[in-house]
Parts: sequence; C-alpha cells; structure tokens
Amino acid sequence: SDLQAAYEIFNTYVDRVRQRAAFARDRAKQPFDFTVDEYYQYDRTAEPWASSNAELDELWRKRVKNDYLRLRLTDKEDEAIVETLIERYDNLERRINELNGEDVFQFFMNAFAQSIEPHTAYLSARTSENFEISMKLSLEGIGALLGRENEYTLISRIVPGGPADKDGRLQAGDRITAVGQGKDGKLVDVIGWRIDDVVDLIRGPKDTVVRLEVLPEDSSVSGPTRIVDIVRNEVKLEEQAAQSEIIEVPLEGREGEVQKIGVIDLPVFYLDFNGRAQNKPDYRSSTRDVRRLIGELQEQGVTGIVVDLRNNGGGSLLEATTLTGLFIDTGPVVQVRSSSGRISLEEDVEPGMAWEGPLAVLVNRYSASASEIFAAAIQDYGRGVVIGEPTFGKGTVQSLLDLDDYAPSDKPGMGQLKITMAQFFRVNGGSTQNRGVEPDIRFPSAGDPSEYGERSMDNALPWTRIDAARYAPSGDLTQLVAVTDNRYQSRIVSDQEFDWLLSDIEDYNSHAKETQVSLLESVGREKIRESEEKKAERKAQQKSAAPLLEADSVLADTVNPDLGEYPDMQEGAEEEAAEEEDEGPDLLLREAARIVADMVELGADLDLLERQFTQLNDETRDTTNLP
Repeated sequence: SDLQAAYEIFNTYVDRVRQRAAFARDRAKQPFDFTVDEYYQYDRTAEPWASSNAELDELWRKRVKNDYLRLRLTDKEDEAIVETLIERYDNLERRINELNGEDVFQFFMNAFAQSIEPHTAYLSARTSENFEISMKLSLEGIGALLGRENEYTLISRIVPGGPADKDGRLQAGDRITAVGQGKDGKLVDVIGWRIDDVVDLIRGPKDTVVRLEVLPEDSSVSGPTRIVDIVRNEVKLEEQAAQSEIIEVPLEGREGEVQKIGVIDLPVFYLDFNGRAQNKPDYRSSTRDVRRLIGELQEQGVTGIVVDLRNNGGGSLLEATTLTGLFIDTGPVVQVRSSSGRISLEEDVEPGMAWEGPLAVLVNRYSASASEIFAAAIQDYGRGVVIGEPTFGKGTVQSLLDLDDYAPSDKPGMGQLKITMAQFFRVNGGSTQNRGVEPDIRFPSAGDPSEYGERSMDNALPWTRIDAARYAPSGDLTQLVAVTDNRYQSRIVSDQEFDWLLSDIEDYNSHAKETQVSLLESVGREKIRESEEKKAERKAQQKSAAPLLEADSVLADTVNPDLGEYPDMQEGAEEEAAEEEDEGPDLLLREAARIVADMVELGADLDLLERQFTQLNDETRDTTNLP
C-alpha cells in the first residue's frame, strides 16, 4: 500500500518538534518572573489541542518555566540552568532527527495494529533480533553495555566474563569514535550515530574480529584515540536469568532458631527456541534453571519457597507450562481457545515434582501473561498461595510470523508480525483477561487499579469463561490461607516499616490525580521544606527503631551471584542498579517469606491450624452478630 501519507504526517511532526525545541532554547535564555501566580498543566490528557501557534507558545513558555524552576529549586546558578536546558532541548531535537524510515514504518504499523487489539504489533528486523536475544539470554558480540554522552557512544559497563572483559583494554567511560570489521576493514566514524546503529556494527558472528577506535575516559575530545581489536564471542545475559537467595525467618519464641525460606526470582519466562529445536543439550530455559536452583536450595535446607514474579511480563507459553510442572504432579496447566473456538490443553505430562513443600507466588500489577498462567495454575491446584497485588490481566496468546517467509526478497529483514491468535483460560475455566489473578493474600498498593494493566488499554478483549478442565487439585488451602492472612494482618499492625509504606501510599494517592504544578517559587520551596522535614522525621524514626531486617530476618548470599547486564545495547541498568541498592531491604519479599514460614509451621501442626481457623471463624461470627 502507499504509505506516503504516514511519512508526510511524521515529517510534519518532526518539523513541529524542531520548532518547539528552537522556541524552548530561545525562551530559556530569557528571564522569568517566579512571583507570578500561574500553573503549568503537565497532564493534558483531558485538555483540548492548542488551536494556534500563540496557544502553543504559551504552553511551551510554561513548560520551559517549569523546567527552569525545577533546576532553580536545586540552587543552581542561572547560567548553569540555561546551559542545562539548552542541552536538554538539543537532545530532544537530536532524538527526533535520529529516527529513520524503518522507525516510522514501525510506528505506523503499530498504530494500525493496536487499533485492533493492544498486543498485535509489527516488529522491525532490529526489534525482532532484540526480542530473540531476550528469550535465549545470549548474543554474539563483545560484552559491553553502551550509553550516550552527547555525540559519543559511551561504554557504560563491561560485562563480567565477556570478550571485552577478558581482553582488558576497554574500560567503562571510554567513548567509541569508529568501528571497523575484521583486522583490516575500514573504520567507520560513528560520532553522532544513534546507539542501535552502533550496536549493529559491534555485534557479529562468533570468532570474528571487530575493531573499535576509542577515546579513553581520561582524554579530552581532542585527545589521542587508540584502536582495540576484539574477537566476538557468545555473551551470556545472566541478569534476566532466574536467581535465588535465602531469607532466614526467626522462629517466634525460639531464640536463635530460624526457618530458611528460599526465594527464586524469575524476571522473564525465557527459552532458547532455536537451541531447543536443534536439540542442543545445553539450551537455556527458565524451567531448567529453576529446577537447578531448587536443587541448590534443597541442599541448603530450605523449608519453603517463594517464586517471585513481580514485574515479570511473561514470555514463553511453553515455559509457563513446564515451570508449573515442577510444582504439580501431572495434569492440565492452561486451556487455550483459538480464534476458531477450538479448545486445547497445555499439560504437564512429566510425573513427579521438583519441589513438594510449602510454596508461595509473589506477584504485582506488572506480572503478566505467562506469569499469570503459572500463578493461576498454582492457585487452582491448591498447590500454593498467591501473594501481592492483582496481576496485569493479559489473557491472550500471540504468535510471531516472519515476514521474510511470506515475501521473499534479495534483501531479507522485513521483520515480524506479532498476532493475537488465541486466548488462554485457567484450568478452573476462568480467564485472566482484564481481571488478572486475584491474590489469596493481598499486599497494599498505590494508585487506582483501573488505571493500569489490560483493563486500562484501548480495544482490549473482555473477560469471559469456559468450562473447567478435568484436573485433580493437590489440596484445599482455604483454612491455611485464612489463618496465614490473619497472621499477616495482625503482624503488620505493629510493623513500623509497613506503617511507613502505608503512609507513602496515602501520600501518593493524594497527589495521583493532580495534573498541574504551581510556577510560584515560594510554593516550590515550601514543598521542598515539607518534604525535607518528612525525610528527616522518617530518618530519625528509622534510626531509633530496631533494624527490622537484622531483628527479624537475615538475607543470605545469592546462590547464583555472577550477574551480567544487557551487553552491546542501550540500557539504563547502571542507574537502576544503583537505585535498587539504595532501596535497602525488600519489605514485601521479607513479608512473603514470613507468610511461607507460617505455612511451614501450620502445615506441620494441623491441630494448630484447625484451632486457629476455628477461633478466626468464631471471631468473625461474633463481629457479624454485633448489633
């Protein structure tokens, strides 16, 4: 079809961005009056489009004024503020100028596809390659995390164990100025290039040579460069692989005694599809890695396990089935209804379980798709307890179609089409579509549930149900869930950290509906003063309170500590890792471990479970019968 209109629309958009960037740069150099009582409307979702250039100029004047004020409130000098803002608006224009025809085509095709259903999409050749890398957790390159520093491609981090690490000549902070192929290939200047184009030059087949011209970190832009030649090899992306750790939960009333609770953190349901198809004995899969980690945890004497699926957006449907099979004997895991209405079963046919003990699945609002299949199956079989927030609500199945197979060309690389082909249903007949998986024990969460997940997406399929599959639950956890939930609720009443969490959630919810910010400097400084006072008060409380992590639980070293990064691609992993380190103990994970410790105790003393359940029911009836 003729896509000229799409490209003309995009070109108009680029022109508008350039105009706005130029306006912003010019306006940032002019003075502002921060005593004028006016507001910047940063969320314009419900606002009408500007109808003239004059209206646009006024909107952008306030945007630039707000940008200026945010920096002024950090006590930066005016000259430094102007310099920072000009660089910011330059970057805005630079990013739009880097977009190419392939990007525009992908934007247009996805806009069309998602008008049908939110998960139907077009993947360009580059996007398809990155998706495959994320599934098999490996690529062929040099093992360097790349970032951006002005016009330069920056080496942000060297992946431990990768080719660049073993070579030793490249360092974090070095800037790449040119890339050449082989020992004698021409060096191509890459200053000003977009990062994914530089990545394309650096990646390549295993055992081939890539030459990098680099400007060392400690050199000025006019300083001497050096040439580094590296032999490409396979780079393992361990950061997205399953990991494990142990949380030691003190036993109440038994000084010095603890229960060891294993935690398996699974960021994605990964599978090396090609390796599996080629019957490679060592192909990578989440199920294989989790089975190994379970064995290692058992050797260390854990009594219960938490599978942490928070922020796990899914992955391979096959892996969701096989991973569930590690925790059930045999039976159906998920029902799949095709577009024709035909229903098939994805089943675990391998007898036996890798782990038969107490089990919990920790989820949040970003646990989706394969994560929901796994959590729902564990819940339906009564095999474990689901803890956390209601999940995302993605109950559809997508297939990838390689467009090169349908339109052969001398220049392959047309990308792939991701098409929604089916809908999956729990073995109990319900769907996770829109509603997600409701946890047995619910943790506090911020925001309006209707504003996130599938339920917030345009053109999403509605919830529905089908007949239940024939399956044999492992047991009835009604009593166990009721008693452990009651223990959890009672415990957090006196938990200072949960008080802080609930206070933060209340603050977030009170500001969540705001759509504008004052441009009065006095208002901004008052808010900073209030925020600093609250931080100081919180810090004093934390200092005076007993360190809950030390008093209540001890985190052991990870079983699989050698973590990597996403190499040879642009990621914000370095900053995110630093933020995570600053966050300290994971309160919700610690509480999930406590809940599993309760499950272990109650499972070992069924009389205690019965007594506490009966007592809980009696208390509930007494409360219900109050006049």
